[in-house]
Amino acid sequence: MSDTQPETLPRSLIEHLLAVALERGGEHAELFFEQRLSHALRLQEGRIHEAGVSVTRGVGIRVRVGDQQGYGYSDDLSQGSLERAARVAGKIARGGHILHAVSVNERPVENMYIEGEWSDRVAMGRRVDLLLRADAAARRSDARVRAVNGNLADEVQDVLIANSDGLLVRDRRPLVALSVQVVAERNGERTQGYFGDGGRRGFEFYDRVTPEWIAGEAARIAVVNLEAVEAPAGELPVVVGPGGGGVLLHEAVGHGLESDFNRQGVSLYSGRIGERVASELVTIYDDGNLPGERGSIAVDDEGTPGQHKILVEHGMLRGYMQDNINAELMHTHSTGSGRRQSFRYLPQPRMTNTYMPAGDLQPDEVIKRVKRGFYAKSFSGGQVEISKGDFVFMVGEGYLIEDGRLTAPVKGATLIGNGPEIMTRVSAVGSDMKLANGSYTCGKGGQLVPVGVGLPTLLISSMTVGGSRVG
Repeated sequence: MSDTQPETLPRSLIEHLLAVALERGGEHAELFFEQRLSHALRLQEGRIHEAGVSVTRGVGIRVRVGDQQGYGYSDDLSQGSLERAARVAGKIARGGHILHAVSVNERPVENMYIEGEWSDRVAMGRRVDLLLRADAAARRSDARVRAVNGNLADEVQDVLIANSDGLLVRDRRPLVALSVQVVAERNGERTQGYFGDGGRRGFEFYDRVTPEWIAGEAARIAVVNLEAVEAPAGELPVVVGPGGGGVLLHEAVGHGLESDFNRQGVSLYSGRIGERVASELVTIYDDGNLPGERGSIAVDDEGTPGQHKILVEHGMLRGYMQDNINAELMHTHSTGSGRRQSFRYLPQPRMTNTYMPAGDLQPDEVIKRVKRGFYAKSFSGGQVEISKGDFVFMVGEGYLIEDGRLTAPVKGATLIGNGPEIMTRVSAVGSDMKLANGSYTCGKGGQLVPVGVGLPTLLISSMTVGGSRVG
């Protein structure tokens, strides 16, 4: 751990603020302190176009009464400003002045991060060098590379979470990410390739996952897409590749298993625990306890330890991802899924690292089962309607499958379907589960949080492929 700790709040002030928050009769009060040091650099046309450093500090205070929540926050850490935030949150309660004595006791937190060199101790010149190395590697890889864009981001987030139940925990969270976009050109036709990687790690991450490798993968995808044929259109067997293919699982199924959508009855999975919701080959985990992974958390943003959660087991729905308030209202317990973008926001039930475990088949055996179909290696974006489970995903790298083998790369492909329905069509699962390389960020309710995804090679017996070539 770094020996430079942030300026924080004394315990006596924490206890006082929680008591102030409850003085109108609230049932439960929570304090979230955050200090975040962030760096962000952007490379374009071989030069650094942006290089920024930001420091965020503030406190959010929440008061709960039944299913109602009051929230106040302040980036001014003076006692008067924090007391005002506490009283704003406490207005959700309607009672008179009540004196609550609150006592908190610090609890140790298990480290879920892999950090050898904290990014808050790294000179800006080293960040610039990483991006310039990526630019040079991409241009060196193929004469058809025309443009390289890169983004490097890192942060150290220190949090302190306390509540009126006596909880006090601290967590220091590293995060690094480097992504590269490459444009290749041949005979006036331009194609793109994108690749990134990162995790809850220190700056030593780039000794193992080098900028040259990341840029090389982006360039490879761009050049492969120069050879791509028009995507087929229609109902086809689809094989989804390992790692990054987990985005499909995250978007098409994962959000529907978050507890707020189920408590409100807007998810197709609402009220279905114990029912079959997928093929018996499908098991889905969400795990915040994978050291160094992008979605991992020692504790969530309510102070609950990160956990390994079984969401679907052999096709049967086993549970939802729970934060404190939804768990209480659903008469169960938190699963360590309460997450927030910053001190300015209320926590929500969110995913951490969502993945499907490995099956028994070799990846090539899965592909050999398909006479004519489509292989989606990675995705470049998509949309999902949580209430219905309908989705559309754009394929970043894809190939035709002909007579059980991968042949021509394709361009312009989309995958269209319904998440719950597609999960019933899983007919083969490979033994090659991997967590994705990538710097995935998930949006929900106006908040962004880092997440991880993973998948083994997966065969879906029938799925709509959107493209321009029919037949």
